[in-house]
Formats: sequence, C-alpha cells, structure tokens
Amino acid sequence: MTTVPQVRTRVRIPLRLPGRPAVASEAVTFTGLSDGLEHLAFVLGKPGPVPVVRLHSECLTGDVFGSARCDCGPQLAEAVERISEAGGYLLYLRQEGRGIGLYNKLDAYALQDSGLDTYAANSALGLPEDARDYTAAAQMLTVLGVRQLDLLSNNPDKAAQLARHGIDVRERLRTGVFANEDNVRYLRAKAEQTGHTLALPLGDLPAAAAARNAG
Repeated sequence: MTTVPQVRTRVRIPLRLPGRPAVASEAVTFTGLSDGLEHLAFVLGKPGPVPVVRLHSECLTGDVFGSARCDCGPQLAEAVERISEAGGYLLYLRQEGRGIGLYNKLDAYALQDSGLDTYAANSALGLPEDARDYTAAAQMLTVLGVRQLDLLSNNPDKAAQLARHGIDVRERLRTGVFANEDNVRYLRAKAEQTGHTLALPLGDLPAAAAARNAG
C-alpha cells in the first residue's frame, strides 16, 4: 500500500546562523515521503500565495564545519535571511554530496586534489555526477499547500524536476556567488558543466586562485 505524504510534527526552532541575525522558524517533519529520508521544511517569515523556496541539500562539511571547499554554508545562511524577509520555506534535504553520501564525497575530494573536477571525480568512483531526486521535495511542498513558488537557486535542474512534479516555478532567483581560492574550480565546474547561473568574480579572488582558475 502506498502511504500518502503528510505532516508528522511542527516545532518552533529559533535559528542562529554564522554572520546572520537570529530568525524565528517552524520546523516541519513528514511521513510517507517517497525516499523514506528525514527531510525537513523550515517555515520562515509569513509565506504568501507564491512563497520563496530554497531546496538545500545537506552538506555536513560546509553547513556545520564551514568548509571553504564549497559554497553551501554561505548559501544556507543567505537563504534563511532572504526567505525570512520574503516569507517562504527552506527545505533541508538529506542528500549529502549531491546524493552520494558523506564518505563518497570525501573520496571525491581526494581525487579533486589530484586534478579532477567535481563531476569527473564522481565518475572516477563509479558514481553519478548528481544523484539527487527532488520527488520528496515536491511532495513536501504539496503537503504544505505550495503549488507555485519563486525558487532561490542557481541550479536549473531543481526547477526542471519540480516542474515535472507539477510545481509551478514562477521565477528562479539567483543566490549570491561565494567564491574563494578553495572553491573556485568547483564553482566553475558547476557553471560550465551543469548550467548553474554563476558569474564568477575572477578579479575579486586572490591572485593565486585567479591564476589557477584561468588555467
């Protein structure tokens, strides 16, 4: 028997992310999601008829430990602040390493240190370049009564997958570009290989990083 997705619990959680003001949120848990994972939705501000939504894939290294090898931590902090102001939902999805898991992500990092980009490293490990499926995210939004939204994302695949599940993405809002000397090759790979809307500010990076990226 197929279980119909529904809300499991709602609980108030004040959020304090580094470098951002504290915001009020309501965390929502679910049952019956397609992948059986413990995804969370955070209600931020006062969602309107067309809320701002961010699908944020879990990144332990970036979100918790502030790793500079990605832009996940700054994107999460930015999303919480922007959605709180506009009103909407942050979906925190348990899809570490673009869906390949934490240990595999770290194995891919080791290959990146030898010169491979993020997608080639996954392929060298026999893993998909991006294993994420946003079916559960669409289910969460449907349970929350969201049929149309403005999506806070640089990733066109998120909007395309939501549309296939009947969620109308009215507008895709770009996030900031959080480039540094440790993640610039990673960001460039996302822009060039999977169409992320990232304008990398080479002139603002340290000279060594800019030279490495240009090469």
